[in-house]
Amino acid sequence: MNVMRTKSVERSIADTEEPEFRLKKSLSALDLTVFGVGVVIGAGIFTLTGRAAHEVAGPAIVISFIVAAIACALAAMCYAEFASTVPVSGSAYTFSYASLGELFAWIIGWDLILEMFLGASVVAQGWSAYLGVFLGQLGVELPPEISYGGIVDLPAVVLVLLLGGLMTFGIRESMRVNLVLVAVKLFIVLFVIVAGIQFINPANYVPFVPDVAPRETATGLTQPLLQFLSGAEPMAFGFGGIFAGAALVFFAYIGFDVVATIAEETKNPQRDLPIGIIASLVICTILYCAVALVVTGMVSYADLDPAAALANAFAYHGQTWMATVIAAGAVAGLTTVVLTLLIGATRIIFAMSRDGLLPQRLAKVHPTWRTPWVISIIVTLIVAVVAGFTPIGVLEEMVNIGTLSAFVLVSVGVIVLRRTRPDLPRGFRVPLNPWLPGISAIICTYLMLNLTVETWLRFLIWLAIGFAIYFAYSHRNSRLGKDAGLYLNPAEPRVVGRED
Repeated sequence: MNVMRTKSVERSIADTEEPEFRLKKSLSALDLTVFGVGVVIGAGIFTLTGRAAHEVAGPAIVISFIVAAIACALAAMCYAEFASTVPVSGSAYTFSYASLGELFAWIIGWDLILEMFLGASVVAQGWSAYLGVFLGQLGVELPPEISYGGIVDLPAVVLVLLLGGLMTFGIRESMRVNLVLVAVKLFIVLFVIVAGIQFINPANYVPFVPDVAPRETATGLTQPLLQFLSGAEPMAFGFGGIFAGAALVFFAYIGFDVVATIAEETKNPQRDLPIGIIASLVICTILYCAVALVVTGMVSYADLDPAAALANAFAYHGQTWMATVIAAGAVAGLTTVVLTLLIGATRIIFAMSRDGLLPQRLAKVHPTWRTPWVISIIVTLIVAVVAGFTPIGVLEEMVNIGTLSAFVLVSVGVIVLRRTRPDLPRGFRVPLNPWLPGISAIICTYLMLNLTVETWLRFLIWLAIGFAIYFAYSHRNSRLGKDAGLYLNPAEPRVVGRED
């Protein structure tokens, strides 16, 4: 049983030209950049900044964002190299299949399904919460039984169904709607930044790096795994607080990797994918740092409200009308996040189904829309049910651990593919290989260790289910195993019927 067989890059690219699986190529570098910004900037820009500043970093949270951006940039460069080398749907799943082998590819694909299903569901519920706030400020109250926190979260269900229908209809149409909503979101974020400058008090930046203080920590299964293993008590503020803040705000950047899931629908992937991935990360970093400077300048870090820092910063200065603007921005912003996560989930499952690791009939492409319509409908219905009926707040960290595990494998995969296939044309190359990809893998592993013990336990259970499905179904039905003669490394002699 060869579970480490790899699928050549040439074969992966050739699969994209099969008529029944061919997706429509219509996306540009601008589309990819907007897509990336749309999924990265969500409610975190309104809440996470204040929480990290108040609890661990103070005004130095600006430096924390820069440190986190550098860590993300390392992973982003690895994604950019892989995406420009293997411009195929599936993101880290496809990259791992080409470099690390089928079992690793299955594991990471399974993790990404978890990330995007739960991510879309969690964000849809967050969208419903912000919608309730926004409508409440306009004097409209939804019945509690069918709103956020009720028996059924109807707004979240309706949002997912509408966006799922749009996604099924066409990727180009989805990108047009995404462009409009991202423009609205960016306008409101910039407006908030500009409006907040006039309320900045320079005294709030002193001390810029507050003195070290003990940090209130969790115990038992809710404590970070690193704390559980080492017994060390984490500290807040000081220079250590800057890095603690970086570990916290790192998750505000998660999402740029979703850009790689639509590689196959890009007109010029070798050029446009690296631009889209890196440009979206740069734009988000600038906006995050600007928001951090404004909010810590408007209100002392000690007085910031961790739950809704930006809205309350304006309320602190008597500008309560800004809460309505911020809520409107969050509604528009979270809409784009749900849409991009739905698209990402369908493309991951599409790639795995086309390879036979999931039922291949799911990967049928609609003859007119050129989208994986069966998968789109299934993903939409599952996410709608989960978002509408499940209290999944406790599972939010599962999104993070699935993403970070993908970052680790992509970083390692870049090193492996450079050694095994140095001949491949690469539209972008990570500098200082293998050092920078290695550092990326180490940083992401460290951040995984900062997640809670209960998150790790749930993750291990999810992996166990995934292994069971792989050995019971996927390995036996894999096209790579069935068509060994077609899937040889092109540098090797072709022998039909050869055991891979």
